[in-house]
Amino acid sequence: MGACYSCSTCSLCGWCCLKSKVPRSSELEKWPSFREYKLEELKAATGGFSVENVVSEHGEKAPNVVYKGKLADGDCLIAIKRFNKSAWPDTRQFLDEAKTVGQLRSQRLANLLGCCCEGDERLLVAEFMSNETLSKHLFHWESQPLKWAMRLRVALYLAQALEYCSSKGRSLYHDLNAYRILFDQDCNPRLSCFGLMKNSRDGKSYSTNLAFTPPEYMKTGRVIAESVIYSFGTILLDLLSGKHIPPSHALDLIREKSFQMLTDSCLEGDFSNDDGAELVKIASRCLQYEPRERPSAKSVVTSLTALQKQTDVSSLVLMEITHLTPVESTKQTDSLSPFGEACSRMDLTAIHEMLEKVGYKDDEGAANELSFQLRTSQLQDALNGRKRGDTAFKAKDYNAAIESYTSFIDNGTMISSTVYARRCLCYLMNNMAQEALGDAMQAQVASPNWSTALYLQAAALFSLGMENDGREMLKDGSMLEVKT
Repeated sequence: MGACYSCSTCSLCGWCCLKSKVPRSSELEKWPSFREYKLEELKAATGGFSVENVVSEHGEKAPNVVYKGKLADGDCLIAIKRFNKSAWPDTRQFLDEAKTVGQLRSQRLANLLGCCCEGDERLLVAEFMSNETLSKHLFHWESQPLKWAMRLRVALYLAQALEYCSSKGRSLYHDLNAYRILFDQDCNPRLSCFGLMKNSRDGKSYSTNLAFTPPEYMKTGRVIAESVIYSFGTILLDLLSGKHIPPSHALDLIREKSFQMLTDSCLEGDFSNDDGAELVKIASRCLQYEPRERPSAKSVVTSLTALQKQTDVSSLVLMEITHLTPVESTKQTDSLSPFGEACSRMDLTAIHEMLEKVGYKDDEGAANELSFQLRTSQLQDALNGRKRGDTAFKAKDYNAAIESYTSFIDNGTMISSTVYARRCLCYLMNNMAQEALGDAMQAQVASPNWSTALYLQAAALFSLGMENDGREMLKDGSMLEVKT
């Protein structure tokens, strides 16, 4: 669910103290009971499912579209998820799932208020959150990055939401990611209830980026409670780094004790090394390969509670949400560099020419840092692999370039954002968009202030059909260029 809204006078909304884990009986009275809605009610609430009311992260092209709406007899906005007609063939299962999830009531959830099941139509009705998603505030911020204290609060509130759901027998959550965490009117993070719905009784409805998929799902095709903790671990990495880093790469950095490669450069001086190391420790526990070695949600809540900062400050104050004016926003997205323009058009030939022309000048700092080292055989092997890759890249032999650049990267002696960028393009040339996106993100990890990495991520997202995300990434690249 994308951008969401709620009403300042709404009885569904409210702010609870940091230590509250589950709603008290008095709090439950804030929410209406779950009920079934008529299709005509929801049509009227959304202006006939108008495109203007679409708030899904992938817009109207999403397989299951989320709309904002307002019921005729209410002042509050609601979120309405309309499923693809083939998503829930079993009417009884849909109603049973919705009614079960609809019994949950927590200040940590964007609660499910009702459903609609008429003919082929399957719709869910939930609270509507007013202050966007974690993805927006963490990856696509405009005026300032998310503060460290707020990131810790997001982690704790999310863990509390999972602990509450688990205590109520709903320990499975599907596709837990930064888009599923929403901010209410008071800027408190809440977990979307939509991920609690599963449309198969054997847990086979898990769908996510393979680079972030729990290992057991890759082996069995099933999600278990521990899989959710693994996904929670990937969100901890997001919060720590400000980037969507694949867990395998993050664990390599953790093993090498390269914590600074994991931390968001925008947070420099905002937190202690001890706090950062503790969050890394919690994340690495959640990302254990064996499910039985991962902690429970309750254990994670205990660990994160001890890390909280500025607990007397409201989330509204911590967030300090400000927005660019439409004119400023338009100026920034319209002022793409030639490289950004090429990525927006998916002009791979032009991208190749520009990457070839610029060479390794953006790696000069890293190269000089290594120049004093002895030319060991391992280092020489890495340099030879890169040289072979460069020759193949220039000759547009993209398969050979991938092989040689992979040899350079696997050698591990040097880190080069340019090599990741070049291999990213090679993957795009071979219609391997997912691999390309991974390399573009690795280029950003290696060079956080390099707009080329963001533009290449945009190209990969466009190739994956993620138009809205691609446009957001172009905007981020343009803003970074202005800053640097």
